[in-house]
Amino acid sequence: MEQRTLGSIGDVSVLTLGGGGLGQVWGATTRAEAVATLREAVDAGIDLIDVAPGYGDGEAELVVGEAFAGRLPAGVRMSTKCALGTPDPGDVRAILEKSLDDSLARMRLDFADIFFLHSHLAARAEPGRTGPTSASLFADVVRPALADLVRRGRIGAWGITAIQESEAVIRALGEEPAPAVAQCVTNLLDSPGDLVPNGPAPRTRDILTAASRHGVGVMGIRAVGAGAFTDAVDRELPAGHPTTVDFRRAAPLRELARGYGESPSSLAHRYALSMPGVDTLVLGVKNRVELRECLAAASAGRLSPELMAAIGTAVGRPE
Repeated sequence: MEQRTLGSIGDVSVLTLGGGGLGQVWGATTRAEAVATLREAVDAGIDLIDVAPGYGDGEAELVVGEAFAGRLPAGVRMSTKCALGTPDPGDVRAILEKSLDDSLARMRLDFADIFFLHSHLAARAEPGRTGPTSASLFADVVRPALADLVRRGRIGAWGITAIQESEAVIRALGEEPAPAVAQCVTNLLDSPGDLVPNGPAPRTRDILTAASRHGVGVMGIRAVGAGAFTDAVDRELPAGHPTTVDFRRAAPLRELARGYGESPSSLAHRYALSMPGVDTLVLGVKNRVELRECLAAASAGRLSPELMAAIGTAVGRPE
């Protein structure tokens, strides 16, 4: 599988297996199928696995533990996350440490290669364990605490979820110590979907440019818009749900895909893999059938500039 350089992390597979599908966030599967999907992904050359406690109440992390029984295959790296919110500053270090301890216990591991702040950054945030993390708390307390976890050898590197308030995210990417990795929305509509249901959409491409400028590795997320850029959304959603809205907006993609003899999902994954600045693309697959389609899309390679432009024009986002 193609390798790309993920900032200071080094070379990783161009595809990352995400935990959303393994944790049944994107529809039902079984533990056995999730384990089989994870093992097949590694056998196919995927060497970065990205999970979180919030993916199925720890289910994705339990899948990792069952699949590898505490011994990752050679060369495979793991990342997990902590949804911090904006707690009392004096509680931050203990919350991060406990979240990491619990994640490692579920995965049967003693080290995480990357530990992400899963909360979005915002200029202002309500106090509490849910919702975004305030930019000031991040700068004053969270960032030093994450850097200390690296210093103490508990994690290899840390990263941020770079998807909400663009100014706060771009500032965090440029200040020292900078995150090693950022998870950024990368899709043909630049849409965060239900990740940012209210307020202005983040300036996705500006965030990607800022990450590249500061040497921050980029893990692309939402390549298929939580199912919006596929043949059909595979779960019941209301008409006004952001994924349903994006599905309607992406109708021209499905027409284009038919003309090229390719599935919309494959074309959407290849589009994201062709976006400048994307180092590895996080897959949300929940079974081996979905995984194999993504593997085939990656093998097909980058889209031509002409096809990128045609897709952008078709969906109303000129390249």
